[in-house]
Amino acid sequence: MKQDTDYFDVNCRRCQRLSVFLDDIGQQYPDYHARPVAAFGDESPDVLIVGLAPGMHGANATGRPFTGDHAGILLYETLFKFGFSNGPVSLSFDDGLTLKKCRITNAVKCLPPQNKPTGDEINTCNAFLKNELQALRDGAIVLALGGVAHNSVIKALGLKQKQFPFGHNQVHQLNSQLTLNDSYHCSRYNTQTKRLTTKMFHAVFHSINRHLKRKPRRVE
Repeated sequence: MKQDTDYFDVNCRRCQRLSVFLDDIGQQYPDYHARPVAAFGDESPDVLIVGLAPGMHGANATGRPFTGDHAGILLYETLFKFGFSNGPVSLSFDDGLTLKKCRITNAVKCLPPQNKPTGDEINTCNAFLKNELQALRDGAIVLALGGVAHNSVIKALGLKQKQFPFGHNQVHQLNSQLTLNDSYHCSRYNTQTKRLTTKMFHAVFHSINRHLKRKPRRVE
């Protein structure tokens, strides 16, 4: 498995709009990470989880994906429940949390204004995701949280979008080495509107564990 430094640049400034925005955020919040956010987790994962982008007061602040904002609550509780972590809560970069056979990244590594990256920014960052996918072992599963993450995975692998339509809890065999599972993003909007419920999210992980032939931990 490649190290982060082999396929990720924490000082990347390829996207001018995002770079200027992060500079401004860093001045407003001097204690924030306010840089591209690296992946977090096992370096040889069975599951690579792909989100959209860092949140303003979440990963952009803490430097760890899905840490410090609402979207991470359901994700980390679920990872613990299904045996992919040593704890149910992610608080900070140095809180002692570790992931087991699981890794979390984003399609876009930098915080975008209003949480909306442009198409060009998504495409520019796709090279990093491509390297992350190429580093996965045969038989690994990619979990895409939302349509942007799904489309970014398909693009990074050079596949045709129309052959792999996004759908919650849909499973796609991308090639002989990789399987893609889809889920609605665990954002505050989706969970509060019940577009994504805890039961629905757990169903995705039941599917993942069945594919990996793993016995879940503490699953009701």
